[in-house]
Amino acid sequence: MRSSGDGTAMGGPYPLHGSATDHSPKRPMAVQGSGDATSEETEQIGYRGPTACAAAGITYRQLDYWARTGLVEPSVRAAGGSGTQRLYSFRDVVVLKVVKRFLDTGVSLQNIRTTVQHLRESGFRDLERMTLMSDGATVYECTSPSEVHDLLQGGQGVFGIAVGVVWRDVEAALSQLHGERIDTGETLIRHNPADELARRRNRAV
Repeated sequence: MRSSGDGTAMGGPYPLHGSATDHSPKRPMAVQGSGDATSEETEQIGYRGPTACAAAGITYRQLDYWARTGLVEPSVRAAGGSGTQRLYSFRDVVVLKVVKRFLDTGVSLQNIRTTVQHLRESGFRDLERMTLMSDGATVYECTSPSEVHDLLQGGQGVFGIAVGVVWRDVEAALSQLHGERIDTGETLIRHNPADELARRRNRAV
């Protein structure tokens, strides 16, 4: 596990961002096998800004600000002038929702930015098996139950975000929203229960 804050090691866990002299603490033994829950087909689908907002539970203003300031940029396609729209990958949307969860619990934007940078440098690997924990001043990456236990044993008031839960929430949300094939630009129309409800209401009028 890694953390952000003053760089003080706490047992087994490691800081996500530490002191000025230690910006890249070593990670414990890697988890064997990726076990990536995202299928190859999902990797070929991008999501426009409004869809990413709906799945992540954020406003378009937040999305735009985070993209312009480099907090969470679309990895599929950036806005390149008039007529082009940002296109976000599935993992991008997961990170957007993680950022939203951290903001809601009072973690500073500076700490969130450093955390996202760390995840980006690791290639967003093992996101679905990761737990991110924070005491408000420090963010910790846990990749095993023992690391979570070690942190809780420190006696600090901490909260955690199980990224796997966020992953599944985003997966469920996007399964009901429109996507776009990255290779062909074809729009994928998904069944949205809300659309069906609207149709039933219109028929009843």
